[in-house]
Amino acid sequence: MVEHAGFRKFCAAVQPMFKVVSKNTIRNYILNLYEVQKLSMVKHFEQCQARVAVTADMWTVNHPKKSYMAITAYCIDDNWKLKSYLLRFIYVPAPHTGEVISDVLQEVLTEWHITMKLSTVSIDNCTTNDNLMDKIPNKLSMGSLMLDGSLLHMCHVPRALSLIVKDGMAVMEKSIESVRKGVAFWVATTKRHESFEKAAYERNIKYEKRIALDCETRWNSTYVMLRTALVYQEVFVDLGHCEKLFTPFAQPVLIGSLPGSFVKD
Repeated sequence: MVEHAGFRKFCAAVQPMFKVVSKNTIRNYILNLYEVQKLSMVKHFEQCQARVAVTADMWTVNHPKKSYMAITAYCIDDNWKLKSYLLRFIYVPAPHTGEVISDVLQEVLTEWHITMKLSTVSIDNCTTNDNLMDKIPNKLSMGSLMLDGSLLHMCHVPRALSLIVKDGMAVMEKSIESVRKGVAFWVATTKRHESFEKAAYERNIKYEKRIALDCETRWNSTYVMLRTALVYQEVFVDLGHCEKLFTPFAQPVLIGSLPGSFVKD
């Protein structure tokens, strides 16, 4: 970015006396800053009286098909405040077996001097991760683990909760998808969104909460989308009668305890 012609032209226009540095200078500065902060964090872990809990989250991106792992450490400082540190955001080569992932995790724990203060590892429930947690104790000093490592493996509660909620929402999949398509239509362009806001105003409905499309992998964002859409259900119906490109909803109804779903007869 710092060597882009447009960026340099912009900097010259804003402040002609400012000298834009090269990409290598910026890179070295960032890496040096990282090393300084890393040494400070390692020293903090060494001096910390409390144990350190670790979470490991792994996922695969579609383009290209590569897998990454984010490893975060948590501890309580001397003032009884919870501290969290992102230790690594790392590419994990295939095959993603328990042995390969355990090697990556063990390397990070050793690099940050956490192995002797490790309390628990929170990770998703799956066969690979179960194999991972079977192998990790063999790579650590059993004498340093609480109760000989019996408490080392902790289930990833947010992930478990997410799976439970998604199973519950699966029975309303068609209704939720109907709402999602409707919201996507009216937020696709600024003009459409303004038309939606105007329609709400004409119905004397205060447009205090903006409709927003959810992220399908985050159930809480889907909940917010449904809850907001429920407030403007009459607006969706009205616009279905005057906008040819928009497939109107039938009379919106509430199903079960999950707010904001629309169904067709």
